Amino acid sequence: MAREFELCPGRRIGGDQPCFIIAEIGQNHQGDLDIAKRMIRMAKDCGADCAKFQKSELEYKFNKKALERPYTSKHSWGKTYGEHKRHLEFSHDQYRELKKYAEEIGIFFTASGMDEMAVEFLHELDVPFFKVGSGDTNNFPYLEKTAKKGRPMVISSGMQSMNTMHQVYQIVKPINPNFCFLQCTSAYPLQPEDVNLRVISAYQSAFPDIPIGYSGHETGIAISVAAVAMGAKVLERHVTLDKTWKGSDHQASLEPNELAELVKAIRTVEKAMGSPIKQLLPCEMACNEKLGKSVVAKVAIPEGAVLTLDMLTVKVGEPKGFPPESIFDLVGQKVKKNIEEDETITEQVVENHVKKVKC
Repeated sequence: MAREFELCPGRRIGGDQPCFIIAEIGQNHQGDLDIAKRMIRMAKDCGADCAKFQKSELEYKFNKKALERPYTSKHSWGKTYGEHKRHLEFSHDQYRELKKYAEEIGIFFTASGMDEMAVEFLHELDVPFFKVGSGDTNNFPYLEKTAKKGRPMVISSGMQSMNTMHQVYQIVKPINPNFCFLQCTSAYPLQPEDVNLRVISAYQSAFPDIPIGYSGHETGIAISVAAVAMGAKVLERHVTLDKTWKGSDHQASLEPNELAELVKAIRTVEKAMGSPIKQLLPCEMACNEKLGKSVVAKVAIPEGAVLTLDMLTVKVGEPKGFPPESIFDLVGQKVKKNIEEDETITEQVVENHVKKVKC
């Protein structure tokens, strides 16, 4: 079983802990602080554990030419990619305000540090854990510096190979043991055939001493619920207030009713996972009493007869008698009274009956 660790104060992940659900607001706030606060409140009201943003220090994430290139997409907030990103980027003071708001309403707050300087700021902001976006998972100097901060880490694996994830593990583990991997495919929206949930199982086998989770960009909730049933201990999904808003992430995001339904479904599935021990449960007793079958005399059986299989059948009987699985054990045993055809075979009519104890 994957080891547990405290991801946020008082909230552990891994092992038998409930799935930690991250509502990824990202930059779906449209650059509007009030919308961002509404989204944090929505995440809280829908039952998510954490509201997450994306923080960049743009001159450290992009080179000059990348920021200057024209950006004519219908999703653009400016003439150049730099203008677009600056519109969506909150200041340090705005991040402090958002974190304070999240604390006031009782939901964990963090962000993906999209470059090394953003990580420095988030460390100063005292977020409970660092989220490493897929674009930085193979950025080994970044990973090393982030791990050395000593905060728990959640590392997405979109666009990466298994070989790269082994390298990531080998870099992070000796520095900071409190981290987990998320299976992720970096496409928006993500088609079901590209999800590859079986990677969750592959990660569980390859990295048995860390929790494994899932970051999804698909539409709907079914795939994410399946990921939790497969053992995902952290689940991240993008959220929005309106899928029709401008921005490339909205289409692959969950609206409030979907997020609420997802959280409810996950908690239901977690209850349903239950115990690996198969046994007759108390809740099944009524059905067993009404419809559970017993061994019944197929023909009239005289006192002193030795039972053979052709004397016996199985029916719903009144009163209850030997259960069907005992029919072969009854063969060769002597009866100590007359048994009528269609009469239930009970312990009282079998000579020297010894009840077998079920293991």
